Amino acid sequence: MVLLTENAFAQTVEQTEKTRVIVTSDGEIDDQCSLVRFLYYTNEWNVEGIVTSSSQYHWHGHRWPGDDWIDPFLEAYAKVQPNLALHDSRYPTAEFLKQRTFLGNVETEGEMDKVTAGSSHIVKVLLDESDERPIWIQAWGGTNTLARALKTIEETHPEKMAYVANKLRLFLIWEQDLTYQSYIRPKWGKFNIPTIISDQFEAIAYRWKNVQPESMQTYFNGDWMNENILKNHGPLNALYAAHDNGDFRSEGDSPAFLHTINTGLRSLESPDWGGWGGRYIKVRENTWLDPVPQTNYQYPPGRWYGSNGWGRSSLREGTDTTAEQRSEYFKPLWRWTDVMQNDFAARSDWSVKPFAEANHPPIVKLAHVNNLKAKAGEIVKLNAKGSHDPDGDKLHYNWWQYAEADSYEGSVNIQNANAQQAYLTVPKDAQKNQTIHIVVEVTDSGTPQLTRYQRVVIEIN
Repeated sequence: MVLLTENAFAQTVEQTEKTRVIVTSDGEIDDQCSLVRFLYYTNEWNVEGIVTSSSQYHWHGHRWPGDDWIDPFLEAYAKVQPNLALHDSRYPTAEFLKQRTFLGNVETEGEMDKVTAGSSHIVKVLLDESDERPIWIQAWGGTNTLARALKTIEETHPEKMAYVANKLRLFLIWEQDLTYQSYIRPKWGKFNIPTIISDQFEAIAYRWKNVQPESMQTYFNGDWMNENILKNHGPLNALYAAHDNGDFRSEGDSPAFLHTINTGLRSLESPDWGGWGGRYIKVRENTWLDPVPQTNYQYPPGRWYGSNGWGRSSLREGTDTTAEQRSEYFKPLWRWTDVMQNDFAARSDWSVKPFAEANHPPIVKLAHVNNLKAKAGEIVKLNAKGSHDPDGDKLHYNWWQYAEADSYEGSVNIQNANAQQAYLTVPKDAQKNQTIHIVVEVTDSGTPQLTRYQRVVIEIN
């Protein structure tokens, strides 16, 4: 079910429904690492395309990984896909993914003059009226191939521009060339295309040691990576480009698809609700950027990228930002590090182990609707009855307030927070139409431990 509201971003996804995605990537080494993880989650989406593009960092003749850099990853995926399908029959075949993999605009940074196989494929998907569901286009590199596709639509089907824009959802890892500002925003801005532009990705990029709290760094260090990802986990993981000692290198592009995984956090309903891909606030038009923890901070009017992204700037020598500010800025991503890495480890096991020897995430249910209304002072009962584990593991419950996503600014005391059934009393100072976000986090007792969620949004009436 697709639900468009006044923010034009809202999308609710039923448990059995897949989100449509197209990836564009410049093939940087951290894109290659992100691709490995991405392939393990292809059971979660309708993958409409994987397109190689360029960026300010990579293009033909400049640190280029090759036009066919994706091929070895798909060949490795082909070897593990039959075993993955033992764990979830929805995993697409490698042939299915190969048929949707194309070379886009790669000759120079920001080149969008040529019609390419990649841009043509994006045009075909966007113009197809047989499927009205939104399409999340992810720019792991530059936006130039997407820009070329949109320009083709503008030139050949101007009457379809509004239709196409209504289906588009964009998640950009920085603006890695000028084409979003020089073409997409000026020509398509009137359609208010929902767009997330992320700088938070630095939390799981090259400078992770300067961002991740010490308690989370275990999940990126060589000992953990070697045991859970790199060694004895099949041909796909063998391509994962960690450091020589096994330390995590970078997956700066992964938030673009982590945002679209249906974990139960309902992150697709609004970028400021938060989820595995981070949390974002509306800054202008229908563009969502990272929340900056500085009073009266002024966002740049144009590009949000390496030269001016607050998080990247905060990690440079000579910064006047504080450790507390940096921790708050990157928390929307690092708060999920342990569960995200454990999930990757479990799926890596799926590539080499039978179902009975691997762990699978719990299924989290609510015994009531996930949108509730209550008055100030009213008791709200919360119930995750019906939650279960496919492996029969014992489940651990934790109800907590996602305060950053609330419009109510106070804290809420949740009683019986570590049980399947909990309750709270709506604070007496809560005002009409304010919201309180309560998450039930359910973790199994398997190895590695896996976590899923349900989010309850309480509106004050």
